[in-house]
Amino acid sequence: MPAVLGFEGSANKIGVGVVRDGKVLANPRRTYVTPPGTGFLPGDTARHHRAVILDLLREALTEAGLTSHDIDCIAYTKGPGMGAPLVSVAIVARTVAQLWNKPLLGVNHCIGHIEMGRLITGATSPTVLYVSGGNTQVIAYSERRYRIFGETIDIAVGNCLDRFARVLKISNDPSPGYNIEQMAKRGKKLVELPYTVKGMDVSFSGILSFIEDVAQRMLATGECTPEDLCFSLQETVFAMLVEITERAMAHCGSQEALIVGGVGCNLRLQEMMETMCQERGAKLFATDERFCIDNGAMIAHAGWEMFQAGHRTPIRDSGITQRYRTDEVEVTWRD
Repeated sequence: MPAVLGFEGSANKIGVGVVRDGKVLANPRRTYVTPPGTGFLPGDTARHHRAVILDLLREALTEAGLTSHDIDCIAYTKGPGMGAPLVSVAIVARTVAQLWNKPLLGVNHCIGHIEMGRLITGATSPTVLYVSGGNTQVIAYSERRYRIFGETIDIAVGNCLDRFARVLKISNDPSPGYNIEQMAKRGKKLVELPYTVKGMDVSFSGILSFIEDVAQRMLATGECTPEDLCFSLQETVFAMLVEITERAMAHCGSQEALIVGGVGCNLRLQEMMETMCQERGAKLFATDERFCIDNGAMIAHAGWEMFQAGHRTPIRDSGITQRYRTDEVEVTWRD
């Protein structure tokens, strides 16, 4: 029964997880939170990760009730993500692997989300909507690859929401997306915003530029409230995501949809996706914030799948890459 230790730190979350044969034994996590109206810079985020990662490692082993001798493999996020945070975590993973004399595995961050979603929900072969601060993709598995059927052509949906939160000076604690979701529940007026779907792809830069431009004027004149703007932005971008997911499901003949990534925690997005799936006679799968948001266990579990399939990452190849597409990975552990 192999036990895999996973390190995740591609953005402002840092997590260390332990997974053994499909069971999550530990999954502690920390978040780098910046003041309202600001984002997180790579260098500052990396310093945060370096300051807490060894405490998280000790916490994960204690929670799992294991020692270094019980760990069979070390997995880490190879990419995609922010360069400095990725490097800071990869260095620790490499060092631990060599000190403990364990094999090392570089994991694609997106694959980690998908495999964790499949494990937790029990979805077998779903069409995946992967939505986060750095990625927006509609994915389905075929012939040893997670194929991308549609994606953003500019910024990710989570980045769109985060940057709008800065306009309204919404708190980043626990996350700007969560706080937008709560404000949107109190919105009563739907403000018309640009809706940009191009075939199977979506674009969020135009809607962000538009709402950044008009927000302060509309608020100053009393045309709408901050809650109305949060509600309108959510409804518009989520409708775009539901549209391209449904189109991918129709193309694949899929009867399952799985939402993964940090934005996948949003209950309104889950509600809209559920409505679409019910109309198609399909089933929706989603997880809560423990596994939707970046975490170490998802890297550990994807690493466990890869380890069982015979994958290993030599130390000389154990770097990171900020651009690492989901469909670059040969998925040898399925079928």
